[in-house]
Amino acid sequence: MSTDGPFAIIGLGLIGGSLARDLAAQGATVWGYDTDAATLRRARRAGIVQRAVGADLALLAEAQTVIFAVPVDVAPVLLERARPYLDGAALITDVGSTKHRIVARAAALGLGAKFVGSHPIAGDARAGWTASRRGLFAGARVDLCGTACTSAGALRRARALWRRVGARPVAFDALVHDAEVAFSSHLPQLLALALAGVLSARGIARRRLGPGGADMTRLAGSSAEMWTAILDDNAAQVTEAIDTCQAALGALRGAVARHDRPAINAVFDDAHRWMEAAPTAARTRA
Repeated sequence: MSTDGPFAIIGLGLIGGSLARDLAAQGATVWGYDTDAATLRRARRAGIVQRAVGADLALLAEAQTVIFAVPVDVAPVLLERARPYLDGAALITDVGSTKHRIVARAAALGLGAKFVGSHPIAGDARAGWTASRRGLFAGARVDLCGTACTSAGALRRARALWRRVGARPVAFDALVHDAEVAFSSHLPQLLALALAGVLSARGIARRRLGPGGADMTRLAGSSAEMWTAILDDNAAQVTEAIDTCQAALGALRGAVARHDRPAINAVFDDAHRWMEAAPTAARTRA
């Protein structure tokens, strides 16, 4: 099974651009598209993208692997636009932080057999082509979410794609994935935003923070365009995560207000146990 492409990457931001750089460095044939013409020119001048995919997406008819590296609200729209040109592809995937909607859309478009949704856990607060770099996926987990009829061949290709750039693919149900990332990824993003807002209102500049505060607010610099789409797409799950966190903060606030040291220590004990715990159940490897 050949896995040398052509790889058509739609969107050359942090994730799409980094994937293009890694694949091109290995000698793979990479085609690209980006709504920003300057980004596409830079990628071509650097020799990373060999051919530009036009806005009509017709060149996708000649691609072996098609990767939609665009915001989660844009991916279903582009997938539908590209549908007439995807019958010849062996693998179609995306890189969004939420999976249920795009997986369902692929199935509805008759692409379920060759579609595997991907979520590389390798983000950065920075965005765009200039933030992309080789090695971004080295050692990173990539959740793979197929449809109800994804073929074994498409799943093998998805595994091969991510392993060749150093990532660790893991098979996941799309609904389970979205429920987990609401807590593990989306909630931390919102907490960083809230904390940055509180500090700003208090007139506390980021340069005044220590390493811990700087770490906790790093995500406040993330792309608003990307994250508003993610939060809208996963609103029900994210709302549950916020409510759960608010309840925990409320209980901790009560303990602090009462000067209840045993209760505060119990919170630390729980956190320390979580920090020190080994994984209790290994996920199924893709």
